Amino acid sequence: MARSNFSVLTILSVILLLPVLSLTFSPDSPSDRRLLVLFDDLSLKSSHSIFFNSLKSRGFDLDFKLADDPKLALQRYGQYLYDGLILFSPSIERFGGALDLAAVLDFVDSGHDLFIAADSSASDLIKSVATECGVDFDEDPSALVIDHRSYAVVGTEGDHTLIAADDFIESDVLLGENKIEAPVLFKGIAHSLNAANNLVLKVLSASPAAYSANPSSKLSSPPSLTGSSISLVSVVQARNNARIMITGSLDLFSNRIFFRSSVQKAGSPKKYDKSGNEQFVAELSKWVFHERGHLKAVNLRHNKAGETDEPAMYRIKDDLDFSVEIYEWSGKSWEPYVANDVQVQFYMMSPYVLKTLSNDKKGLYHTSFKVPDVYGVFQFKVEYNRLGYTSLLLSKQIPVRPFKHNEYERFITAAFPYYGASFTMMAGFFIFSFVYLYHK
Repeated sequence: MARSNFSVLTILSVILLLPVLSLTFSPDSPSDRRLLVLFDDLSLKSSHSIFFNSLKSRGFDLDFKLADDPKLALQRYGQYLYDGLILFSPSIERFGGALDLAAVLDFVDSGHDLFIAADSSASDLIKSVATECGVDFDEDPSALVIDHRSYAVVGTEGDHTLIAADDFIESDVLLGENKIEAPVLFKGIAHSLNAANNLVLKVLSASPAAYSANPSSKLSSPPSLTGSSISLVSVVQARNNARIMITGSLDLFSNRIFFRSSVQKAGSPKKYDKSGNEQFVAELSKWVFHERGHLKAVNLRHNKAGETDEPAMYRIKDDLDFSVEIYEWSGKSWEPYVANDVQVQFYMMSPYVLKTLSNDKKGLYHTSFKVPDVYGVFQFKVEYNRLGYTSLLLSKQIPVRPFKHNEYERFITAAFPYYGASFTMMAGFFIFSFVYLYHK
């Protein structure tokens, strides 16, 4: 009886879990996603509600929990329960439940997205997560970013730690096509990029006059982070297309100070009724959570010129046609991706053919070329890596054979001199024999 009850409970638990698992990331619908938001203080849920409401309005399902919740888990029965993790818990020293540093890194290694916001209370745990992602926060726990030239005129309190930053990365795919006119208000800690990590990018940089130091004490030595080497907001796109955003300002997302605050940059006569934070965060979050810049490639085809069926192999010097379809997720549907830098390689140990694909503005990329005069096992290979877009890697293997013995030309033009030499020798031998035998 007890065993049968256990079986029933197990089946019920699996059935109840299925709707949760169905929310996991799908390449065919990248924005149908479930996010786990971790706080070290639940009051952040209301103080940062505009940011969270913007995510909900775009179709995200948010699960709010304390970072030290003893029931925390990112996966169950080998399946991830969430597709993105938002860490708004800078002071947490240790996660609760089954969550730890290794679990967070495994989450990213599995292709899921990560959102990290820290502040001056950042713990070693949060700094370790950032370091593993290619970003190093200032080691001085009392240091803040200070800028005596690009500070916000209103609400500076005399220490110039409320910065009006407008040094954005020039990328429409990261920040949207609409230019962010108003400066972004930033108050927090500095971080720098790991030079050994070429996947991390500065999205919002500090001005050349900025530095990281304790605003309440005089400088006794030069600051370790200065100028444009200071990154205020950085992003990473891993090789598995997982996306990460890291910033040293939790207030960057707050309602009272930023989203509803006017801003005027020092030295500028222009005053904006609203800071650029809301637009900046909304556009950047669209990229982080794959609502923009997410590509997929389908229908890779190849065939001999003039035919439609895909052959089992090609012969050297065959003329062939190649095509592939590439689409970009717009947040609601797949739209044709239009670019002029997509290439295909005909590859065996190294590329023998490298062709730039033409496109019809409807997502179809195509080209034609002649199979090289080398036989072996080749691959059609499309490797596409462009700033801000998910990387594409497609390959299809195809053998190439030489001519059969009965496929060569009957008379080869290049061999005509040898043909002439042979007939000339026969004619000369006939004449010599005739003269030798009959001439007295």
